[in-house]
Amino acid sequence: MIRDLFEDEHDWFRESVREFTRRELIANREEHRRQHSISRSAWLAAGQAGLLGVALPEELGGAGGDFRFNAVMAEELARAGLAYASSFGIHTDVVAPYLLELTDAGQRERWLPRFATGELITAIGMTEPEAGSDLAALRTTAKADGDGWVLNGGKTFITNGAGADLVIVAARTGEGRTAISLFAVEKGSPGFVQGAPLDKVGQPEADTAELFFEDVRLPAEALLGEVGKGFAYMMERLPQERLSAAFANLGHAAASLADTLVYVQERRAFGRPVGTFQNSRFVLAEASTAVDVAFAFADRCLAEHVAGRLDPIDAAKAKWWSAEVQNQVIDACVQLHGGYGYMDEYGVARAWADARVTKIWAGSNEIMKEVIGRSLGLGEPRQR
Repeated sequence: MIRDLFEDEHDWFRESVREFTRRELIANREEHRRQHSISRSAWLAAGQAGLLGVALPEELGGAGGDFRFNAVMAEELARAGLAYASSFGIHTDVVAPYLLELTDAGQRERWLPRFATGELITAIGMTEPEAGSDLAALRTTAKADGDGWVLNGGKTFITNGAGADLVIVAARTGEGRTAISLFAVEKGSPGFVQGAPLDKVGQPEADTAELFFEDVRLPAEALLGEVGKGFAYMMERLPQERLSAAFANLGHAAASLADTLVYVQERRAFGRPVGTFQNSRFVLAEASTAVDVAFAFADRCLAEHVAGRLDPIDAAKAKWWSAEVQNQVIDACVQLHGGYGYMDEYGVARAWADARVTKIWAGSNEIMKEVIGRSLGLGEPRQR
């Protein structure tokens, strides 16, 4: 099916991203897996290729593109490896709007030009050990101290956490569940400790770490936006994060499906290619249909987002359904590979391990269904 949402410049950009992934990521993937992080040279190369500032204004080192460019990048990076889409996506799709929309001119000049070149790697600290999906339950605090703030607490499962030069941190600044503010914390700040990369089941290329804050003194200019509005800021920007996740999920699934189509034509059993058995054809027909239908919905959501009309409910649908399709398709691809599908040397085995977390992060699939269900007027009954 022709995806007519994209124009010539998006198609050219897609080729540019593919060339970058071949040259900088796929060629160095084993090194990234061993060191549990993407090399600084790859970040700088991404900046050189114009990938990191694609949505930033030209005067700040960006290209001034619309979010279709981001979606193309998420999809193509995920085809090279889901960890690449998640690591670069946190930077370009999640952190960028905060630094662009909630900052003054001085803050933007300080951070965004280096953000676009890859000299400044970013992360966002929302999740805590006891506050995952429930952002309003976070315990990290920021207390006013003279003309600045003192930050205490910790975050976990933070993508780019160990290597980030700048982290946006959500912290409680008052009473009430939503009395939260956002702060930009720079690497090397006294009391700020970035843990070593965590040992995950999948996505070893991604640097995922714990962050610790012990009496970290922050200047007044570390505050992003207004005091007490952090929860609202996060809710406003979650739809874009979930849409980005959807394109990464589907690009990842499409890559495994393409690899499996090649495999079943080459692998023989009972004297014939595995792909010629009716079960193989049916399984792959279902997988191909599921991916194409999910892409069609994601593309429609993308068009709505570019027009400024994306509903949080549709973003939730795109996120949970793409994760569901991704995991079902890749699991089917593993089955069609037989025993080889469980061997780490095969891309489909790695993809299977990498994909599982997509039903948990960016809002668990259960939370997505809760959001959608409540939109149908199906809230919990009132207590009597």
